[in-house]
Amino acid sequence: MNKDAQAGQAYNVGEVGVGSRVPPPVGADWLTTGGDITVATGQRVLAEAGVVRYAGTLTGTVEATLIQDDAAVAPYAALRDELTTASRCYARVDGAPRTPTGTAVNQGTQTLFTGDGTSALQVFNVDFDLTGPSGAQQGIVFAGIPDGATILVNIVGANRTLNTYSGGIDDATDPLNAYRERLLWNIPDATTVNLNGTGQFQGSFLVGEQSSSTTVTLPGVNGRFFTTGSLTHTSAATGGGGQEFHAYPFNGDLPDCTTPPPVTGAVEVLKTDSGTGAALPGASFQLWEETNGTPGLQTGGGDPDTSVGASCTTDAEGACSRTVETGTYYWQETAAPDGYDLPDPAVFGPLVLTDENASAGVSVTAANTRTPIDPTTGVVKVLKTDSETGAALPGASFQLWEETNGTAGLQTGGGDPDTSVGASCTTDAEGACSRTVETGTYYWQETAAPDGYDLPDPAVFGPLVLTEENASAGVSVTAANTRTPVPPDTGTVKLLKTDADSGRPLPGATFELWEETNGREGLQTGGSDPDTRVGTSCTTNGAGRCSFGDLDHGTYYLRETGVPDGYVLPGDPVSGPYVVSGDQEVVIARLANSRDDKPCEDTDYGYGYGHGGGDDAYGSCPGRKGHAGAA
Repeated sequence: MNKDAQAGQAYNVGEVGVGSRVPPPVGADWLTTGGDITVATGQRVLAEAGVVRYAGTLTGTVEATLIQDDAAVAPYAALRDELTTASRCYARVDGAPRTPTGTAVNQGTQTLFTGDGTSALQVFNVDFDLTGPSGAQQGIVFAGIPDGATILVNIVGANRTLNTYSGGIDDATDPLNAYRERLLWNIPDATTVNLNGTGQFQGSFLVGEQSSSTTVTLPGVNGRFFTTGSLTHTSAATGGGGQEFHAYPFNGDLPDCTTPPPVTGAVEVLKTDSGTGAALPGASFQLWEETNGTPGLQTGGGDPDTSVGASCTTDAEGACSRTVETGTYYWQETAAPDGYDLPDPAVFGPLVLTDENASAGVSVTAANTRTPIDPTTGVVKVLKTDSETGAALPGASFQLWEETNGTAGLQTGGGDPDTSVGASCTTDAEGACSRTVETGTYYWQETAAPDGYDLPDPAVFGPLVLTEENASAGVSVTAANTRTPVPPDTGTVKLLKTDADSGRPLPGATFELWEETNGREGLQTGGSDPDTRVGTSCTTNGAGRCSFGDLDHGTYYLRETGVPDGYVLPGDPVSGPYVVSGDQEVVIARLANSRDDKPCEDTDYGYGYGHGGGDDAYGSCPGRKGHAGAA
């Protein structure tokens, strides 16, 4: 709202002084907007006793109970289109102007509407502006209007102006006032509408064009005002003020613009047992309408008939029903009730619904035959697990056998074995193998264990007895497997014995191998907690070589116990430690011996014996500590 300062600072909604001829109820919604409300600075919208409900934002001063509501106009969402449809319908029937009952003639100083004097609905079609010469004001006069008649004035054209002095504040001052509550000014087409003059104009307005812009400068509009476009309520450029809408009701009887509803009726199918005639619930049907002109039902191809609605399941009375418009229909059975076969063909009809039989509806009976009863079956399952952890084991192979020869236990060979059932089964990620079979006695035979596991002995699990009583739950057995032992990783200690001077290989040297097991540094061969000797002695061959194999990962010492002829035992006959590990599974010790004329010469032995608290004493060269042998 933005008023000229000379026209006052307030805009009243709902009521205003003596002009409040038909105020709304106190506390009702007096103003509702689907967007923002903006009031110029220093001005006010007054609706003190009512509610102003708005969907957007409010700027400026509004004196009322204020409610911000994003859904403010939701109750009226359909109204705009409904008003447009009604406006066009009042003006035209099937595209042609509605038949008038009287004439409208612009006589310059007035436009005279002359009715037929008898019709309850007086219709006038106007394709001109209701103005005097050069757009001046003129009077609006009705004649030949029966008492109680409704007056419908259709004002057609792209732009229309009404400029009049007709209508009075007091009903006794102007004959036009007498028609107010049964008079509708319908403007279906105009995009620009101007309602001007000095009169207190009478009757309700309907502006149906949604792109329209209506400007009202009349001092008063006495009736309901509906527009589907925009509205500017203002004073004339020449001055004046006090423009008001007085929402007198419209109580006339207008043309019925609703489309007559189509004739409808029930199309029903009754599903029954072909033997007993009993109603069958649980059958699924699809309704089709005959639309392609080809006799019979076509559900596929380039031009099928038309399916109607969703699938329908017969109820406790065996019925499926749809309320549809008149036409020709088929029921197609898509699923039979439990325990029954789908009929062939599974199409029932045609059912022809007409205006004459629609009230009673049409029906067809569809009979089904019971499905032969299959033998009782259930699941026979084996669960393969780790014997230690209970974890499920995939990858085990099983063969299912049925007990058929009358001999207790499973017989897989000979002249009268039991009967194998199906192909071999491999346990899945849950460690399961299962077969759905008829009632009987069964065995699971494990034919191959999972990788890394031993085949159990015996490898037969059962009997599993499947009966009528337990078939729905099935029967199961757990088969546990033990891991195949994994030999530890091993390695080798190899040694090369050479002459300390010449470096040539020396055969005939004898060695023992000891493993470090007591946790004390160096080799201890005696006492209460010695280290552990490994295997038998080893004597170097002609190449001066000797080796100890298949050794667990660990720490070892070599102890020389015999020397080649002409050589002396080293002062410290123990070398090491030698570490056999995953990083070095082959350890090579290079050891040298001196001739007997050099007993204390360095022999490339490392210490490893005696310094860790050994019980025996070796060494003919006191004070020599030695150094680690090469490895």
